[in-house]
Amino acid sequence: MNPDQRTYWPISTDLAALRRRVHRYATQAGLTGTRRDDLLLAVNEAAINVLEHGGGSGTVTLWHDERDLTVNVVDIAGRLTAHDVHRRPPSPRAERGFGLWLMGRLCDEFTIHQERGRSHVRLRMRLHPTP
Repeated sequence: MNPDQRTYWPISTDLAALRRRVHRYATQAGLTGTRRDDLLLAVNEAAINVLEHGGGSGTVTLWHDERDLTVNVVDIAGRLTAHDVHRRPPSPRAERGFGLWLMGRLCDEFTIHQERGRSHVRLRMRLHPTP
């Protein structure tokens, strides 16, 4: 994929608009049904993390090829690291921490890395998963 074909939006408190944009993009890329809904929920959780914990500002970038739809969510605080990728559910008594766990459960790929003081959350869904 040519980087010029990436779609980019700043994250704002208007999460409904972000979800509509991601929904439209995912549908056009060929992601539908429950898998599209799962991606929407994961992107929403990542955007909320940016607003609440990631310095309040960030971006969402989407791109796809024949195989995958990829979403990169970047914040300006850089607090998340690869160690924050949770694979087990938080304690039932926990009040926080479900968003990262949920992203890992909903998406085919969930990674976090840091670059120049920013955290990058990458969410990936296969467009045509094998059963």
